[in-house]
Amino acid sequence: MTMTTHYLYIIYSKNKDRYYVGSTSDDLESRIRRHNSNHTGYTGKVSDWRLVYTEEFDDKISALQMEKQIKKWKSRKIITNFLFAKPPKNIFVGSN
Repeated sequence: MTMTTHYLYIIYSKNKDRYYVGSTSDDLESRIRRHNSNHTGYTGKVSDWRLVYTEEFDDKISALQMEKQIKKWKSRKIITNFLFAKPPKNIFVGSN
């Protein structure tokens, strides 16, 4: 039985000066490319989205729960503090 890794990710657009929070079981590079493609939707309006945070989960439910928790914060300051807090070992945090 193959285990699928699920990811929580946060991307940042300098042009919009905004974060976007999502989760996926897809390849992260492919997912970011889709965000940067010309499409209708929140991330389709600009093409400079960069991955600034990712966390791996063993199951989809845990990844979705964390995504929802972060989205409930609705505060750039809280999200920024979260991004620059000491990350656990399985987390990648990029620079802004």
